[in-house]
Amino acid sequence: MFEVAVHDTFAAGHALRGYKGKCENVHGHNYRVQVIVEGEKLDDIGLLVDFGDVKKVLRAAMAYLDHRFINELPPFDVVNPSAENMAKWFYEQMENGLKPGGEKPHIRIQAVKVWETDTAVATYRP
Repeated sequence: MFEVAVHDTFAAGHALRGYKGKCENVHGHNYRVQVIVEGEKLDDIGLLVDFGDVKKVLRAAMAYLDHRFINELPPFDVVNPSAENMAKWFYEQMENGLKPGGEKPHIRIQAVKVWETDTAVATYRP
């Protein structure tokens, strides 16, 4: 099995609805997001997936959230903007952008990780 990963960062604010504690208040994070793509075979030039393709999709998703108040942006105007929900949202954005199993049948997104801090990470796996 082959695996490649890319990560990037963005800054944004949020507040956790229904949470009892300091995170119910508006606050910000310097988020880091990692996307891990896997597959059993490489293409004809020896790549699982082009790093540039993965970065392009990830950066487009990040641009939507960057320097924004996430609670005001769909779907997070309804869905609580927890790191767990954000990891799933990033997974969905990567699925739509990379089209694994469709246009790229030899790859799948293995996991998406979202760090709120250097020591706190949430992971979504399909």
